[in-house]
Amino acid sequence: MSTSADPMIRITLPDGAVRELAAGATGADLAASIGPGLAKAALAVVIEGAVHDLDQPLADGQAVAIVTDRSPEALPLLRHSAAHVLATAVRELFPDAGIGFGPAIDAGFYYDFAVPRPFTPEDLEAIEARMRDVIAADHPFVREEVDREEANGRFADDPLKLERISELGDDEVISVYTDGPFVDLCRGPHIPSTGRLKHFSLLSAAGAYWRGDSNRQMLQRIYGTAFFRKEDLAAHVTRLDEARKRDHRRLGKELDLFTFLPVAPGAAFWTERGTTMYNALVEVMRELQRDGYGEIRTPLMFNKTLWEQSGHWGKYRDNMFLVLDKESGEHDFSLKPMNCPSHHLYYATKQHSYRELPIRYVTYDVLHRNEVSGALSGLTRVRQFQQDDCHIYLREDQIAGEVRRLTDFILAYYRIFGLEARLKFATRPAERIGDDAMWDRAEAALREALDATGLPYDLKEGDGAFYGPKIDFDVTDAIGRSWQLGTIQLDYAAPERFDLGYVGEDNQPHRPVVIHRAVNGSFERFLAILIEHFAGAFPLWLSPEQVRVLPISDAQREAARSVVAHLRAAGIRATLDDRGETLNYRIREGEVAKTPYMAVVGQREADGGTVAVRTRGAGTKQEVVSLEAFTARLVEAMASRALLP
Repeated sequence: MSTSADPMIRITLPDGAVRELAAGATGADLAASIGPGLAKAALAVVIEGAVHDLDQPLADGQAVAIVTDRSPEALPLLRHSAAHVLATAVRELFPDAGIGFGPAIDAGFYYDFAVPRPFTPEDLEAIEARMRDVIAADHPFVREEVDREEANGRFADDPLKLERISELGDDEVISVYTDGPFVDLCRGPHIPSTGRLKHFSLLSAAGAYWRGDSNRQMLQRIYGTAFFRKEDLAAHVTRLDEARKRDHRRLGKELDLFTFLPVAPGAAFWTERGTTMYNALVEVMRELQRDGYGEIRTPLMFNKTLWEQSGHWGKYRDNMFLVLDKESGEHDFSLKPMNCPSHHLYYATKQHSYRELPIRYVTYDVLHRNEVSGALSGLTRVRQFQQDDCHIYLREDQIAGEVRRLTDFILAYYRIFGLEARLKFATRPAERIGDDAMWDRAEAALREALDATGLPYDLKEGDGAFYGPKIDFDVTDAIGRSWQLGTIQLDYAAPERFDLGYVGEDNQPHRPVVIHRAVNGSFERFLAILIEHFAGAFPLWLSPEQVRVLPISDAQREAARSVVAHLRAAGIRATLDDRGETLNYRIREGEVAKTPYMAVVGQREADGGTVAVRTRGAGTKQEVVSLEAFTARLVEAMASRALLP
């Protein structure tokens, strides 16, 4: 209890109001001074932009905000605390478990443990039940600062924690958190007590190398998620279930689109059906880029001198497939991991005038990146892939117009698939080439161009390419997941490194600017996203099999063959299923294959030049139409790239 003689501190709230509190007051005291409702809802405090525990003492003159479950800082705070509750439960059930790291992540949290065997589904059930016991006990999260000697003593039985302590600098604060019987090395902050965690779920367990290093020991990682509202947790779990049903690796096998073999890890074998879809995407890009773009092809392998010139040899070599040169005995060559340097070389083979600019080179060459085996994941993370790669050489005064043109192009392309995108502006990373003056110029030019489009965007500080700032396009799929796909990158460095030029209106040499542009990211990854976005039920124009023709009996086989021939002559991908199985069996197989249309040919249809059409998603409903009308409908749907059959 303070008295009038106690020294006071003044705290500024987000709305500009100033409150006076007794010296030594904490975030909890501030919340209580505002009202009992806020005191009950408070989870933490933001002091001068940094999140702290609610019992953090405040200082005079600080700007402070109270974190509640509605604050943007709240969900990561809750999930990090949930990870600690998870570790508490694991240590109670597995007393010898080593404790790794337990961060909050975008969709929840995880914690890594050193245990003698993988966790089973039964283990996860037991751990979740024990977590509920820890929550019911409502242990406070208590922070304590300790010196190095005491920290080493507290974690003497856990080599993972001792390793982390050894890495802390002499001037770093070492803090530990206690919740009930469990003590963990942690910077924090946390929610006030374990009882504030209400709605959570453990999702899965998997192996994970310690510190992400494949040369280190394998730990067991438990993934979970947590929300403030029960309905949010239920919706998230439903989305995860739907994502599992849509998993492109499962659907790719079921729909016979692609496969992977051990002899070529990270490189897909595309089936005839999958290749049809792949080619359909490439053809769309070719069609859309027929005017104003020049398609070129460049070599697959280059000497290291090219990669030294581009800067990749020093910053990207670990991700490149190196090739041994027999003459030098050194790995002096590499399969190309990107097309940019080869396009720059090609541009430099000719002299260019300002009248030619912008020049747009596009290519669909195969690329190779040496991803670690543990990172490979279906089509979303591969070692061999193709990009719709474009590089644009232009004058500085053309940047704004070109960025507008490219954003319109990319957004329109995504709308073909029913995808909407959010733009993000990414600035200079810590590891980069070029001086600050170059980056100031590049960032200002790209931001000005982006602002001129009038499109909303988010800021991604420090997430630019190592050679320039960029605009990223994050698309949202049918179940609300976000995927980073397209990019527009502004590059002032490459023209200098490759001595690129053009002759200006003043008849003097000038430097162009380079824009790197990709729309699909890679065709492999984009196809993975589309498989999951459509759950394998592709629009007609993209479907590898568009119509399956089914004669009812042998008597209609020839008529059905004529239907197939007629459809194929119109450019429609039609197949014949005249096997001796029952009609219902064949229809069911067509439904499982997610074929957009099935055309049944009975004797009435054979005699009348009609087909009984079953449309995907329409159940047992059939529509008898003339073959000519059916064909015209399909041709129109393909030409318009309609989203539905």
